[in-house]
Amino acid sequence: MKIAIIGTGYVGLVAGACFAENGNDVICVDKDPAKVKLLQRGRIPIYEPGLEEIVRRNRAEKRLTFTTALARGVRQSQIIFIAVGTPTGEDGSADLKYVLEVARDAARAMNGYKVIVNKSTVPVGTAGKVRDVIRRETTHPFSVVSNPEFLKQGAAIDDFMKPDRVVIGAEDPRAAELMKELYAPFTRTGAPIMLMDCASAELCKYAANAMLATRISFMNEVANVCEAMGADVDQVRLAVAADKRIGPSFLFPGVGYGGSCFPKDVKAMLTFAATKNYDFQILKSVEAVNERQKVRLLGKLQAHFGSLTRKRIAVWGLAFKPRTDDMREAPAVPFIEGLLSAGAAVQVYDPEAIKVARGIFGSKVTYADNSYAALTGADALAIVTEWNEFREPDFARMRKLLRDPVIFDGRNLYNPEQIRAQGFTYVSMGRP
Repeated sequence: MKIAIIGTGYVGLVAGACFAENGNDVICVDKDPAKVKLLQRGRIPIYEPGLEEIVRRNRAEKRLTFTTALARGVRQSQIIFIAVGTPTGEDGSADLKYVLEVARDAARAMNGYKVIVNKSTVPVGTAGKVRDVIRRETTHPFSVVSNPEFLKQGAAIDDFMKPDRVVIGAEDPRAAELMKELYAPFTRTGAPIMLMDCASAELCKYAANAMLATRISFMNEVANVCEAMGADVDQVRLAVAADKRIGPSFLFPGVGYGGSCFPKDVKAMLTFAATKNYDFQILKSVEAVNERQKVRLLGKLQAHFGSLTRKRIAVWGLAFKPRTDDMREAPAVPFIEGLLSAGAAVQVYDPEAIKVARGIFGSKVTYADNSYAALTGADALAIVTEWNEFREPDFARMRKLLRDPVIFDGRNLYNPEQIRAQGFTYVSMGRP
């Protein structure tokens, strides 16, 4: 098929590369000339395992091209995906100005029947708004489809190539059949293609992310109760996860959720529910718990040291999760800001997010080249992101590098008894 992807951010670039990998001809459009030039050289502006190899391979096969010319992309394609940002507005709602701009420009470039697909995460009713914009700009026939993405950063290629499900909101049978044909190669192992109305499709992504955010905040609350009662959250978690009605996913306590999806989507769902006079109380609590949890680790350091003035704290992990360089809404940001405000010196390490961190903290913190360098002369180590390389470090080496062998583990990576036996003071989340 001939496909145009408008927007080469995280979602658009992954989608374009994966569609091309299955043999489709894909034009990726972005208005940023510098980004397009970078992509034309086979380099990608984000870190996502496996993505750069797919981009380079499909560019070499001429199935994947990059351009700033939106009109050319629209004219040469039958299916046009809108994959631009929907940032959170001041009132918490998703800002649709970029989506509607693309819809208008695409309409003006149409030269025949087109399927316009909302791939961006958009609130209920966006399909109708896009349809209205296009109708005002063209007499060509078209269909509007909602096709939310369910990609996990760090595992996006697998998620796209082997989805749990594909959700398609389409009222036009012609568009529905084209979308089913497009996704058929991705669902050969039996994953369902779910056809529904656009409003329901638009709500699916928000509902899924809100549910996952709720599980995280709930388990963080359980961990806090465990601390108060002298219980072990690991034992509680395992017992809860063994219930087949619940399962083990998203039940690990920690320092809160972050990233580009959960915080934004929870806010957006609260906002569009409020426009219908519905008070979504559970999600309000989910959001409040998460904000408190982001600074709970800081409170543990303050309780241990009394004062953090002139203390040197090493921080392992800056990205909001492993296998990405994304620091949007990352718990590391308010944690480090809290350390700095309390008078501490901070030296940080992350396998991928150091460049992003420099843009956030500038010269306020010291950046280490590896995990052990971050420990040199530090009074304590705080673990904020659970990168695999942090799971089995050289503890003897760590003890020598730290001025005081104290670890504050925001992700419960280690066995408390074993690490204390090696001479560390060890503080974790929800464990005695």
